[in-house]
Amino acid sequence: MAHRLDPLLRPRSIALLGASPKPGSYGHGMMHATLGAGFDGPIYLVNPGYTEIEGRPCYPDLRSLPEVPEHAVLSVANARLEAAVIDAIEAGVRGATIFASGALEEERAPPLVQRLRDRAREAGLLICGGNGTGFYNRVDKARCEMTGGPVEAPGSVALIVQSGSVLAALSASDRLRYNLTVSTGQEITTSIADYLDFALALDGTRAVGIYMEAVRNPAGFVAALKRAAEAAVPIVVVKVGRSEKSRQFALSHTGALAGDIDAYEAVFAHYGVQCVGTPDELVATLQLLSTGKLPVVGKGLVAIADSGGERELLADTADREGVPFAEIDEATRAKLAARLDYGLVPENPLDAWGTGHGFETLFENCLGDLLDDPEAGLGFWIADLRDGTSYHERYAEAAKRLGASRKKPLAFATCYAKGRNETLAQQLRDAGVPVLEGIGESLVAARRAMDYAAFLARPKRRPAAADAAATERWRVRLAQGQPFDERTSLALLEDFDVPTVAHRPVESAADLAPAARAVGYPVVLKTAMPGIFHKSDVGGVKLNLPAPEALAAAYAEMSARLGPRAVVAAMARPGVELAFGLLQDPDFGPIAMLSAGGTLIELLKDAVFAVPPVDAAEARRLIDRLAVRRLLAGWRGAPPADLDALARAFASFSAMVAALGDGLAEVDVNPVIAGPSGVVAVDAVIVPRRAVSQSQREG
Repeated sequence: MAHRLDPLLRPRSIALLGASPKPGSYGHGMMHATLGAGFDGPIYLVNPGYTEIEGRPCYPDLRSLPEVPEHAVLSVANARLEAAVIDAIEAGVRGATIFASGALEEERAPPLVQRLRDRAREAGLLICGGNGTGFYNRVDKARCEMTGGPVEAPGSVALIVQSGSVLAALSASDRLRYNLTVSTGQEITTSIADYLDFALALDGTRAVGIYMEAVRNPAGFVAALKRAAEAAVPIVVVKVGRSEKSRQFALSHTGALAGDIDAYEAVFAHYGVQCVGTPDELVATLQLLSTGKLPVVGKGLVAIADSGGERELLADTADREGVPFAEIDEATRAKLAARLDYGLVPENPLDAWGTGHGFETLFENCLGDLLDDPEAGLGFWIADLRDGTSYHERYAEAAKRLGASRKKPLAFATCYAKGRNETLAQQLRDAGVPVLEGIGESLVAARRAMDYAAFLARPKRRPAAADAAATERWRVRLAQGQPFDERTSLALLEDFDVPTVAHRPVESAADLAPAARAVGYPVVLKTAMPGIFHKSDVGGVKLNLPAPEALAAAYAEMSARLGPRAVVAAMARPGVELAFGLLQDPDFGPIAMLSAGGTLIELLKDAVFAVPPVDAAEARRLIDRLAVRRLLAGWRGAPPADLDALARAFASFSAMVAALGDGLAEVDVNPVIAGPSGVVAVDAVIVPRRAVSQSQREG
């Protein structure tokens, strides 16, 4: 099926500008990369300094070619780059690869990269790069890279990288077989979103790895993630640009503004993207997820080792990474006991090395017993494989048989990542039993594979739709651009089914008695004067006022100091303090936040984020990720909070964020108190976006 990027990544003909006979030059490396890939269409060499190179005709320019090439590789210096792009456009070229950075010593406005972007977009020219190392589409034998290597048969993993050096390192890995690798560079006219969409349409793609700083086409990126989720193609991402220093580097290196990591992680979670921390973890996770087998949802890891010390390392690392071991049943224990040498305990993970006699059959049968246990989700064989070692070669043969006969994923996991096992690793890779390097990376991969399987198994999200009448009413109110006081903020929450504390506004001392009767003693008095967002900081909150006299005295003092507008509210019942909030991300829009609340919100920084709206089931999963989840379960004799009520409240809040998020600048509902009898929002600060815009204009 045709794809928009075909002229770029699946061209019918290729021209190589800057082709050179000089060994070691970029022009020479680029030429041999393309010629050596077995491309089926015509390849033209272009360089005005030569009439032939290595027996092939060489043309002075694009206009001299026998036909208009669909793709041109522009291996030229920055000083010649703009002219080369203009020539390509005028010749009718539809796709181009650029290696040069586009940085000129004497630059003019607009800078070269922007001029190239403007010209290319106007002409419809697709560009891979610049400041990248190109691409290799193994399915169609199209290799437009700075340097070449052996021809590679197409595999099942696509790799999209915003770093040429990282791409070069990962492309050389013998652990994976790729169908597409792309160095996106500056993404002058094409972005990660475009390459991901192409990869999902490419034959044989089972998994996609991405190494990224930021996205330049957020809407297209989200659309591609949605497509991958629907097609059950796992995506594994290393997202750099998390620290302030890293974000500065991202800006200076590629012009990418690394976005807020909380928003990225919310989007990743929404679409089942598995986020890892390093290239090593990326490769290990792709190895496991590209086998075509997924862990059984809700089940644990089974593992066999030939070393007690390595088994202990496995257990420690699994605990750190949150990988559960399967609780094997008595039938499995009996099978193991009948096979094991005297003194070995039939358990999981299993140390099966005894006398060493008949170890090949012993290990194969024991691991088979473990994999067959009903609680087993996937299996690891813990061994530091080495090429040329006879018993490791027999391990590999046994693992191949097990992998072929079982539907559950099986992998070798090494404890040391530098073992010389390339031959065995490639044989096992092709048999569907990956060799994962390093115990930490192996267990990260196991955890991410479990998470992805669980994501696919989730019921379809069914978030409640916000009330249409309430949505329209509050859209009108937000468009007025007037700041919200606490009463208006709480009224907004109530209209979207977020429970709020009983409260009444007061403007004078005469309003106190009827307000207190309506909510019931004891009461809370809070200032409601405009512009005061952090009431506690200015002494604007008086708690647990038991009687009219105490309320009157508190109001007299507060109104004299801060002003007459206030709120009388019921004292909320004891519980765990949480907060609901809004993150306005420039790329992905409004994101809903759930966090520890009260005074802990800044101290703990315990927060989770989600693309709104979520349903109650998703809200429960978010709650379970909080550090204060243990408090919600009941701590030191305290009764547990009503988690279902909390989940419903946050789901309702997220529906409000989804419905009105484009009109909101800030939302801070804090505290939200979760107790055994339900959930109640006690205080809220909501700032319309238009109010902020007006304030900025007036300022």
